[in-house]
Amino acid sequence: MNVPLVLTDFLDRAVSLYGTKKAIFTEDRVFTYGELNERVNRLSHGLHKLGVKKGDRVAYLAPNSVEMLEGFYGVFQLGAVIVPLNIRLKPDDYVFILNHSEAKVLFVDQDLYHLIRPVKHKLATVETIIVHYKDEETDEIGYDEWLAEQIHTPFKREIIDENDVCTLLYTSGTTGNPKGVMLTHRNNYLHALTAMHHLRVTDEDVLLHVLPMFHVNGWGSPFYYTANGASQVCYRRTKPEDIFHALKKHKVTIMHMAPTVLNSLFQLYEKEGLDINHDVRVLVAGSAPPPAFVVKVEKELGWEFIQVYGMTESSPFSLISRIRSHLKHLSEEEQYKLKAKAGNPFTGCEVKIVNEHGEEVAHDGKEIGEIIVRSHGVMKGYWKNEEATMETIKNGYLYTGDMGTIDEYGYIDIVDRKKDVIISGGENISSIEVEGVLYEHPAVLEAAVIAVPHEKWGETPHAYVVLREGKTATEQELIDYSRAHLAHFKAITGVTFVEELPKTASGKIQKVQLRKEYWESVGKTGKFVN
Repeated sequence: MNVPLVLTDFLDRAVSLYGTKKAIFTEDRVFTYGELNERVNRLSHGLHKLGVKKGDRVAYLAPNSVEMLEGFYGVFQLGAVIVPLNIRLKPDDYVFILNHSEAKVLFVDQDLYHLIRPVKHKLATVETIIVHYKDEETDEIGYDEWLAEQIHTPFKREIIDENDVCTLLYTSGTTGNPKGVMLTHRNNYLHALTAMHHLRVTDEDVLLHVLPMFHVNGWGSPFYYTANGASQVCYRRTKPEDIFHALKKHKVTIMHMAPTVLNSLFQLYEKEGLDINHDVRVLVAGSAPPPAFVVKVEKELGWEFIQVYGMTESSPFSLISRIRSHLKHLSEEEQYKLKAKAGNPFTGCEVKIVNEHGEEVAHDGKEIGEIIVRSHGVMKGYWKNEEATMETIKNGYLYTGDMGTIDEYGYIDIVDRKKDVIISGGENISSIEVEGVLYEHPAVLEAAVIAVPHEKWGETPHAYVVLREGKTATEQELIDYSRAHLAHFKAITGVTFVEELPKTASGKIQKVQLRKEYWESVGKTGKFVN
């Protein structure tokens, strides 16, 4: 008889083998896996009393708290679907997502409740709102009191098929309303098995949840770290100071984050230093870092840098970059260049780069095509959006919208999002490559490059730059610097200096906002700013 691949197995394993281990750490509380399981059972019983049934949607608007972590397993026991919400949206965005998903119950952290209060009357399907860390002024059900009222005996689980949807994750919606990505138990389960292998996860690991758990289930981390009985640190706030504190206090061994978050750790390290005497692996995705960035992580901080690539629609990981054993003869410089690439396919993933005719591009590191993926992690589809599903999944392949190259060693390099590739005078320019050069300038803290119109070349690269504290640079200086380090057609033609760059909750730079800002400036002046 086949045993279905369902995510509740992972907490069962942790309870069986690590039930008495102190494993879940918050700012001021500690839980064993056995105690976490009791809370999960209480949550399931409470949801059942509220009328939640198999297939119903339960939404969470919360930071990386223990309440968010236990939400996954408490919801799954009923065969219900968890809808994790991006914590950096506007109130009307939540109205769309909650109504579109037809969420029945909403759990919200007190610190985020102000985003829900003004739109409560617009929520068509939400019957109950429960608040984590509720204060006296909030007129809703308080989570702690509500949970304490529930029984903690094992919950009689619904019969779940591995192809049942378990998580509904809404994309950022930069080109329209967000789309709900349906991931199944099988998607997440098999992704967890491959991720734990490639990331070398064991029961000796201590994970600090830096990446928001709403973001593709924190890249699946609540599943494979739990399955392995690893310790998990759940801080509701993860500023650089908080991260360094957790690293020392809990001897954190692995973290997941976007490059911009890692960059903020560099700034604090340069100011205050950091005495870490244990091994740390840092998993990075979101945008390709320059090789110099990898060197800083490994040489200065002494951490292991692991670049990965994926997207919500693929559960998410499809690629990982590490130096394969037979390539360790390459020079250190060449190895760092490979580590900065998106890498090679995960086990169980078939990844290709194809041109507009569907033909695979040459393995020369130069020819650009779209990255397509076929794997056990590819989503079931978009919730209530069959048209978008058919546009994205063709002939069994997920068309990612990311453009890349593949070199002679089989390493894939992300060039850009399809919409972010700059075409100047008929030449394709990778904004990521240009940004990598700017990051090497000693005065540049952060940089983002977009295409702007040009009368002669059609469009050219324009940089938005945040300068390091105490450093100065002029527009012409950065233009000259880019010309000295790039082919002239790739060099920036203008610079806008800003105090900060717009970012998603996971730390990814929002270029759509920069394009909007640029066009607003054009509209105000009546001419191009560069």
